[in-house]
Amino acid sequence: MKYLVLTILSIGSFFAQGQDLSIQLGRNTIGENQTFTISIVSKNGNIKSYDKFPDIKGFRKLGTSSSSQTNIVNGRVSSTHSIIMNYSASGKGTYTLPPFEINANGFLLKSPGTTITVKEAVQQHNNYSDPFDSFFGRKRSAPTEFVDIKEDAFFALSTDKKSVYVGEGFTTTLAFYVAEANRAPLQFYDLGRQLGEILKVVKPASCWEENFSIEQINGQRVTINGKNYTQYKVYQGAFYPLNNEDIVFPSVGLDMIKYKVAKNPSFFGQNRQESLKKFRTKTVTVKVKELPPHPFKDKVAVGNFKLREKIDKTELNTGESFNYDFNIYGEGNVAGITAPVIAESENLELYPPNTSQQINRSGNRVTGTKAFNYYGIPKEPGTYNLGNHFEWIFFNLRKDNYDTLKSNVVLTVTGESRKNESIISNDLGSFYDLIEIESNEFMYQNDWPALRIAMNVFILLVISISAFLIFKSKA
Repeated sequence: MKYLVLTILSIGSFFAQGQDLSIQLGRNTIGENQTFTISIVSKNGNIKSYDKFPDIKGFRKLGTSSSSQTNIVNGRVSSTHSIIMNYSASGKGTYTLPPFEINANGFLLKSPGTTITVKEAVQQHNNYSDPFDSFFGRKRSAPTEFVDIKEDAFFALSTDKKSVYVGEGFTTTLAFYVAEANRAPLQFYDLGRQLGEILKVVKPASCWEENFSIEQINGQRVTINGKNYTQYKVYQGAFYPLNNEDIVFPSVGLDMIKYKVAKNPSFFGQNRQESLKKFRTKTVTVKVKELPPHPFKDKVAVGNFKLREKIDKTELNTGESFNYDFNIYGEGNVAGITAPVIAESENLELYPPNTSQQINRSGNRVTGTKAFNYYGIPKEPGTYNLGNHFEWIFFNLRKDNYDTLKSNVVLTVTGESRKNESIISNDLGSFYDLIEIESNEFMYQNDWPALRIAMNVFILLVISISAFLIFKSKA
């Protein structure tokens, strides 16, 4: 009822062309204990996707809720679906909501913003006068009685695997579940702050994490033990154990706003009473086991991978360069994939690769590609099977054993030998050849008498010329 009233009183409806979608802003004058709302409204259709709601300086987000309404007028059926973000003010004052945009169902919705005035808290009266009482000749003065309805909901941490190898990924999900039959009104409370504290406790330190980065919390229908629920994921991430210690996720709690409902609701007055209810997860343990013995068991990746390779040419001359891509793709810790082992050869010069990666996180899986781009130059003519030069070892989860990805490319090289070109190009000439045969001892002038005499004559000549010039200038 609360959200329905806010929708009726809302202002500023702005429609997207081609779609009956709009942004609606709540009342811009509220009490300190009331909420301001921004709603995405769809008429005669559902809201399937939407962007992040804007932040408002001086307000905090209380979480989203949704409402649906169906009307039948003169035999015509119309429906309205709304996603509502609730904001709570930090105190009294005047606040500015700048213009903003939200993408909903693939359409860009725009709002010019507004000014929000927050006044004194609005007094909620339990004793009130019903304006219809006098009409019917009766008087009500009893306070509203609220009933606590048992909720059919729970908070849970789940993993898609109960046992993994070191380096094998498993996906962890934190979600709130509400049964289809639930009648107790529930709402998220200060989720950003709570989730930050929860993840400090939940995330294991001995694992590599791939965060699925949930930005919008959307309900998804799931079936658990034959019962239908709406699942609201608040966190999802894939973890890859770095050692053989078991991963233990402790019990954590999430506070939710729960409403008691009026025993005898009326059109006027307060029909719900807010309270906080804590929901706790159960402790979950994932067993971690060692990989089978292997010389590289501490270095290999674990997962399901394949090789996709590409080369710009397979027939070339000696001294001619080629580019070769060794691309590893599949499911696993793509970020942890190391370069393939290269067999060195004097006949085939290979340079360190350029590396790039792409990681995809969707559903419960982490997939992607790690690409290694090599530059090579053959020095000798012949046939080169690159499978003898490039190989990558990993632990194959499908085979439950170690596996090797090898190249299938064969190079055919013609031309003269270029093997000794690097030596020739580095020949510095006969002058430097003398280094090998010359003595490495210091030479003194005494070892060269003729040179010493010549130097003395030269100095005497310079002195004589200088004296003659001085004498001539004085004359």
